[in-house]
Amino acid sequence: MRATYPNAEAMSNQKIIEETRRRRTFAIISHPDAGKTTLTEKLLLFSGAIHIAGSVKARKASRHATSDWMEIEKQRGISVASSVMQMEYRDTIINLLDTPGHQDFSEDTYRVLTAVDAALMVIDAANGVEAQTLRLLEVCRARGTPIITFINKLDREVREPLDLLDELESALQMTPVPFTWPIGMGKQFGGVYDLNADAIRVFRGGADRAGDAIEVLSGLDNPELEKRFPDAFAKARDEIALLRDAAPRFSRELFLKAEQTPVFFGSAVNNFGVQEVLDAVVDLAPAPLPRIALQRSVDPSEARFSGVVFKIQANMDPAHRDRIAFVRICAGRFERGMTLKVARSGKTFKPNTVVTFLSQRRELADEAFAGDIVGIPNHGTLQLGDTLTDGEDLQFTGLPFFAPEMFRAVEVADPLRSKQLKHGLAQLGEEGAIQVFRPHLGGTLLLGAVGQLQFEVVAHRLSDEYNVAARLVPTRQTLARWITAEDPRELKRFIDFYPMRIAYDAVDAPTYLASHSSELKVAQSEWPQVQFHALREHAGLVFHSSMESA
Repeated sequence: MRATYPNAEAMSNQKIIEETRRRRTFAIISHPDAGKTTLTEKLLLFSGAIHIAGSVKARKASRHATSDWMEIEKQRGISVASSVMQMEYRDTIINLLDTPGHQDFSEDTYRVLTAVDAALMVIDAANGVEAQTLRLLEVCRARGTPIITFINKLDREVREPLDLLDELESALQMTPVPFTWPIGMGKQFGGVYDLNADAIRVFRGGADRAGDAIEVLSGLDNPELEKRFPDAFAKARDEIALLRDAAPRFSRELFLKAEQTPVFFGSAVNNFGVQEVLDAVVDLAPAPLPRIALQRSVDPSEARFSGVVFKIQANMDPAHRDRIAFVRICAGRFERGMTLKVARSGKTFKPNTVVTFLSQRRELADEAFAGDIVGIPNHGTLQLGDTLTDGEDLQFTGLPFFAPEMFRAVEVADPLRSKQLKHGLAQLGEEGAIQVFRPHLGGTLLLGAVGQLQFEVVAHRLSDEYNVAARLVPTRQTLARWITAEDPRELKRFIDFYPMRIAYDAVDAPTYLASHSSELKVAQSEWPQVQFHALREHAGLVFHSSMESA
């Protein structure tokens, strides 16, 4: 019997609650080359979002990973920018964010992690927990983000599964709870045992398509297992018996607190173990969670709309020189053409061409709900960290910008292309691909990054997307700190005293540049009323002292 509602508003509110419960929003994180982008592609394949997977190995082939859409990503076979993909599976709307694995692009990944409710961590079974995995896990732990773990590449000769579990527990400080267990590895890899279903999915090397019949053998006492996998099965059976005695039971409460992580084994490149991970996202990952604003906590099922800009991307469609603001909807219902307020500026606008994503491919969105990621064409109106509402004054927090550790001066090879250079750098700085600093006294623009690869990508994009050949020249600067002061006059005096060391970033935040840490220490000592920040949170210049360093 269909429920009835006293009025249209109640019906609308009930739809918001129901649609919000259907959403899952998660990011895939890993160390480079663990198989993250391959797994992303296969999740799309098994959900039905795509019908043939692009190869991330065959870099010169006509197919590429759906999530790798930039020309430089296709050429190098790496991810240098996060991608957003929406798909429907088992009556659930899944918003999947593929993140760059390389540490030089970790700032983009950190910002993406502010927009999700869970993370899928991919571990290379040969290498175990690697450095970048630990860094990303620290961010997830700081935010209390629950994590599902996929141990990949069991079709190769890898480390012992029990050793990997021990390392997960000691390195991640989380309790791993196996949901599946491998039968052998490499050439002896026979499949995985589902500890809950008491059944073994038999491994068969896959290609690019899903939907093939999967052979399942029920029960550990099935005589067919010893016949097919005599050595591998005997070893796995002993390990499974040990797990049943010693491994903790899964607790959803501890998982949601990021104290437990469910563990799955498989081979993404062979489509094996992907189905179980996709089901786990639906069954275990939380629906959209409350978001913290400076003013209050915002519940996702609220009727009033709110969202936050966590990413801006230039030139997703190079032919139109577009800029798209990626908005995580935090609460309420978005409707195309509704009036939105930018909390930072107080300005309002009515977006009519809002889209959802399958990487670079887009579909016009008539409505969206909490947990969804939508794209709004942007021509300078929106900045990273902006909060959008239907009128309420809210400011969501937690979108980080880290002080760069490397600097280059940027010069244009052809002086007649100076205007195009400034235009390109303005857009790339706006999206956070690189930090662009304008010296207080004028002159050559400075680029700041956390890794060398960022400079290479920016130079390539300037050439490919803006037709500008740029030279990136080393500078004497080695560190930067954003500066604030309670007394604006004191800040002005500081800037006037150090005009050669002051620059302004993409949102005109004043920044102190130094060539050595001793210069910073002297400035801090002599100007106690000026604060020096290693972290800028958003355009409103909210800083968190707990995450700062001198």
